[in-house]
Amino acid sequence: MPLLVPITDPADPRIAPYRDVRERDLVGRDDHFIAEGEVVLHTLVQSARHQPVSLLLDQKRVEALSAILDRLRDDVPVYVANQAVLDGIVGFHIHRGILALGHRAPPPSADQLLAGIDGRALVVVLMGISNHDNLGGIFRNAAAFGARAVLLDADCCDPFYRKAIRVSVGNTLTLPHARLDRAEDVVALLARHGFHAVSLSPQGAIRLAEVKRPARVAALFGTEGPGLDAAVLARTLTVRIPMAPGVDSLNVATTSGIVLHQLTQAAADEA
Repeated sequence: MPLLVPITDPADPRIAPYRDVRERDLVGRDDHFIAEGEVVLHTLVQSARHQPVSLLLDQKRVEALSAILDRLRDDVPVYVANQAVLDGIVGFHIHRGILALGHRAPPPSADQLLAGIDGRALVVVLMGISNHDNLGGIFRNAAAFGARAVLLDADCCDPFYRKAIRVSVGNTLTLPHARLDRAEDVVALLARHGFHAVSLSPQGAIRLAEVKRPARVAALFGTEGPGLDAAVLARTLTVRIPMAPGVDSLNVATTSGIVLHQLTQAAADEA
C-alpha cells in the first residue's frame, strides 16, 4: 500500500485541486478531472489511458480499498482525512468518502477515432447534450450495448465532469470518444468512414422496429426539446419510437438505451 498522507486542515495547499469541487467543476480543470466513488476509482486505476494523480479518502475507507491502493504507482499520494475535514475541503457532504484527481490523455480527432474502427460497428453521435446526467447515462448505455465510440459536437457538455463520470459508472473514462470541431460536417465524416447515419426524431420517417441494421451504423441523438438540427435530419435516415397518445418524446438517455438495444438486437438477428 502506498504511503498515506494525513490531512487535518481543509486549507492545506497539497489538496488544493479538491477544494470547492462543485465550483471548480463549473470552470473546468484543463487536462485533469475528479473521479468519485469506489467503482469509478477502480476504473481509473485500471485505465490504460488516463492516469491517477492523487487520491483523497475518508480515513475510514482506506482498509476496504487496500486492493485498489496496492495498484497505484509509488508516486501517487493518497491523502486521508476525517469526514469533517473532507466536507470542509470539497464544500459539501461527500458521503462516499472517495475522490481521485486524474489526468486525461490527449484525445484523438473524430476522424482519427473513426479511422481506427474496422468491420461491423456501432457508434454514437451526440449533438447539444448539455445535461451531465443525460451524457453520463448515454455513455453507460453505449458501453452496455457495445458501441465502439462516441462523438460529441462542440455544444455537448464535458464527459470528464465529475457527475458525468459518476453517472456513466466510469464509462466516460473507458469508452473511446472524440470532440467534433464546430464547423465539422458529421454526416459527411460518418459517410467517409462507411457509417450509415440514423437520426432519432419524434417525427422520424420510419419506426425504430423497421430499421434494417447496416453493418456500420451511427446513431445520432440531439438535445432535449429542440432535438437534432433540421439540416442533419434532412441528410440522414430519421427514426421514431412510437408513443402513447399525448406523449411526444422520451428523455434522451432513455431513448439511447432503447435505440442501441434495438440496433444491437438487429445485429444479433442477422448474425
